[in-house]
Amino acid sequence: MPPGGLDAITRTRGTALRLLRAAGAGSYAGGVYARRRRVYFWMMGACLVLFVGAWAVVRLFSVPVAVGMCVVAMVIPPVAAMVANRRGPEDRWWDDPSGDPTSDEWWDELDGKKRRREP
Repeated sequence: MPPGGLDAITRTRGTALRLLRAAGAGSYAGGVYARRRRVYFWMMGACLVLFVGAWAVVRLFSVPVAVGMCVVAMVIPPVAAMVANRRGPEDRWWDDPSGDPTSDEWWDELDGKKRRREP
């Protein structure tokens, strides 16, 4: 525990986050990833509503419909995971240069690529 206790940890973390936001870090992640996260949570929320609604209400009127609702709810989580983890057209792909010359050179050497040295 630091000398200031939990309050010192919170202040330090908050300061670091403010510095990152001021530097413009996370602007890309804030837009694209937030949209994916919202879609994921909406889909998972629909899954929960279907499942709970099926066995709390619908089963009283029709068990086959309740089972059908559960089957639909069963399909939603894998689809939600695929939607949340898909690569968008503007996403940086795994083999694009990272901006760190040492890391890029190392990966290019591993991949057998020859990069032209900048003078």
